[in-house]
Amino acid sequence: MMKIFGKQTRIDFMGKRVFAMILSISLILASIVSLAIKGLNFGIDFTGGTEIQVAYPQSIDVQQLRKTLGSAGFRQVVVQQYGSSKEVLIRIAPQKGMTQSLISQKVLEVLRKGRQKGVELRSVNFIGPQIGEELTEQGGLAILYALIGILIYVTLRFEWKYSVGSVIALIHDVTITLGVFSFWQLDFSLSVLAALLAVIGYSLNDTIVVFDRIRENFRKIRKSTPAEVMNTSINQTLSRTIMTSLTTLLVLIALFTVGGEAVHNFSLALIIGIVVGTYSSIYVASTAALALGACREDLLPVVKEGAEERERPRF
Repeated sequence: MMKIFGKQTRIDFMGKRVFAMILSISLILASIVSLAIKGLNFGIDFTGGTEIQVAYPQSIDVQQLRKTLGSAGFRQVVVQQYGSSKEVLIRIAPQKGMTQSLISQKVLEVLRKGRQKGVELRSVNFIGPQIGEELTEQGGLAILYALIGILIYVTLRFEWKYSVGSVIALIHDVTITLGVFSFWQLDFSLSVLAALLAVIGYSLNDTIVVFDRIRENFRKIRKSTPAEVMNTSINQTLSRTIMTSLTTLLVLIALFTVGGEAVHNFSLALIIGIVVGTYSSIYVASTAALALGACREDLLPVVKEGAEERERPRF
């Protein structure tokens, strides 16, 4: 076994797979219920809204500006610097009972009442809901195509039972991450969608490492059951899994805490996805493959009939 923090790891992961499956199924069902009842709180990228570009005579604090607009009653406001520290791009979701022109008028009134004077309106654009619908559809298709591609790739590299297990683990990760965003009604934007695709790639990479070790051990360890071989393989790759996840999480936590609101939900989605993905690469993927009947013969090279006869030396 490989060492982790100076100790040999001999954790019986497969012996606890029933409890892990109960936990996973419970989280997935809770996520599906939340998605069905609450849905996702789609951001301006998906819902459309009003885009206002303004300029100040001096540099402006975007965080303070965001708080000012939020205090004025505007919901789902995205504020970011545009071109320079003196120009700001404000994106506001559709507001109940307010037209586009009224929204831009009210925003200017709020800005001109603030401490910063001399606000100049540069442009006002309207993002239609049709664009949001197209983005929603394309985003869903992107995740679907990624899962199909992964299914084909893992089938060619290993065997269909392992490919199904890896896809189940990825669906597990994406569903739970979406469930968290749905339950707490966190803003779901294009950056969060990009984070979900990154989570799929990260989780798959971790799963492939475990499956590679399982294939190696099936060839080396002849007198163990498939569950024991998988248990040994997970323990041998545990050090690599934990260290990779910890170093990645350190960067994401720093990004979450000091990166600003623009990357807040993006980093949060990655943090959730990596934690859940690490868990699924240990428990879900291998357990699903084992439940489908994965065994040593699935990963051993097939010896063609007559091959042994050809390999015998002739005198």
